[in-house]
Amino acid sequence: MTKKVFALSDLCTGCRTCEIACAVAHSQSKTLEEAILEAPMPRYRIEVLMSGDERLPLNCRQCDEPECLYACKAGAITKISETGKVKVDKTKCVGCWMCVMVCPFGAAHTDTERHKVLKCGLCSKRENGPACVEACPTNALLFGTREEFKAYLNRLKGEGIKIKIA
Repeated sequence: MTKKVFALSDLCTGCRTCEIACAVAHSQSKTLEEAILEAPMPRYRIEVLMSGDERLPLNCRQCDEPECLYACKAGAITKISETGKVKVDKTKCVGCWMCVMVCPFGAAHTDTERHKVLKCGLCSKRENGPACVEACPTNALLFGTREEFKAYLNRLKGEGIKIKIA
C-alpha cells in the first residue's frame, strides 16, 4: 500500500514548523543551528500556503499517475511500484523544469542555485518517516495509507473535532 503525507488544513495553524523541519532534514548538518549557515541554504519540499484564514501544507502527492514522471525527458523521475513513491535522481536532473510546469498541485519547485528540481521524497532516508510530519505540533500532517488517513479522520470525529471534507 502506498504511504503518503496527508494534510488537514483545519488543524494547520500556519506555523511553518514543517517547512523548517524539512529544510533541516535536507541540510548537510541535519541541525538547525548549523543548517542556517550552510551555503547554498537548505530548502524545504513542503510549503504552507495561506489565504485569509485558510492554511494548507502542500507537498508532493505521490500521484498514482504522476505527470512529472511523464514530462521528465531526462529520466530523472521514477515511480517505485512497490511503495508508490515518486522520486528524483538528482544526478540525472538537467533542470529543465518540465516537471514543475506540469505538476497539477504546484508541489515541484525549482532550485536555481543547484539547477535541480525540489520535490518531496517522503524523507526515505529517515527512520522516523517524513520530518514535516514528525515536527507538526498540531498533527495536521499524517504519513500513512488512505485507510490510515480515513481512520485518523474517524478518530478525530469521535473526539468531537470537526473537519471539513471537500
